[in-house]
This record gives sequence, C-alpha cells and structure tokens, in this order.
Amino acid sequence: MFNKQNGGVRLYVGNLPYAYRTEDLYKLFAEYGSVQDAVVMMDPSQKDRSKGFGFVTMATQSEADRAIASINGTNILGRDLVCNVAKPREPRLSF
Repeated sequence: MFNKQNGGVRLYVGNLPYAYRTEDLYKLFAEYGSVQDAVVMMDPSQKDRSKGFGFVTMATQSEADRAIASINGTNILGRDLVCNVAKPREPRLSF
C-alpha cells in the first residue's frame, strides 16, 4: 500500500520495548532500505516511555516486504515485534 503523500509504504510496528525511541526504530529499519519517516508514539502521561508502537515509511514495496519478513516476530529486549502494512486511519465521526 503506497502512501499518497510521498509514495512510500507505511508500516505499523507494535510491541516495541517501552524504552524504544524514534532513532532506534529508524536504525532498525534502515538495514532493509530507505526509511522516509519513522516515529515511535510516546506516552504523554509518563516521561520517557513509549506507547509500545510506532510507524515507519519505507521508500518501496520491496523494501517494506523485506523489512516485514525480517522484523515481524523478532525479539528485542524480551518483546516479540509485530510488523505489518499500516491500515489507513478510519475517519472519525463528528457530532
């Protein structure tokens, strides 16, 4: 699935260690190709703690496929990562 904004493939990465930062995620995925964007979602209620998930945008479908095949199920700091193509955000209903 290509991202309309930049042509990349957006991936969801779940079950990240809570100490993981955006830089860590970027470095992990850079081994598999060109990373256009990476972000770890942080928990605003707890300083220096992530929510345990993030998103990465890879430049091409083949790089995304290679990253998913290599990273999904990988154990990092005792947590088995989940990696797949991100689902588009559902529009929110406003009342």
